[in-house]
Amino acid sequence: MRTVVYPGTFDPITNGHVDLIHRAARLFDRVVVAVAADTGKTPLFSTEERVELVRSSIADHANVEILPFEGLLVNFARDFGVSVIMRGLRAVSDFEYEFQLAGMNRRMAPDIETLFLTPAEQYAYISSSLVREIARLKGDVSTFVTPTVQAALRARFG
Repeated sequence: MRTVVYPGTFDPITNGHVDLIHRAARLFDRVVVAVAADTGKTPLFSTEERVELVRSSIADHANVEILPFEGLLVNFARDFGVSVIMRGLRAVSDFEYEFQLAGMNRRMAPDIETLFLTPAEQYAYISSSLVREIARLKGDVSTFVTPTVQAALRARFG
């Protein structure tokens, strides 16, 4: 069984993330969406909230599993028997960081490959940080996130 892990903070999950998860679900037998608890950032939503927002956004795939994780991604991947890490690339600006991350992961776990996917062009400019900022300023985020995420953002920002 071919399994891929798609890690991220998903704070919040966007339609770009959802697009990549749908595509991964067609390519792999099992997709593990790994919601990072140790983000190095101050997330807007708790780990549990982010897991639930991801779950509600992709409820239509039986082969997708959503799990929180802490620590090194390569250790999480090994614990779940995953040999492929999927990362999304939106723009050239993402590439340098993602390339470095893939190199470090390869150094720590040569048996785990990194696969890069790009989202559909209509989602290439969407980022969680931009969505949070628009929502904080009372803007309309309905084309960037699912209705559940939009409601959670509205509730968070009043």
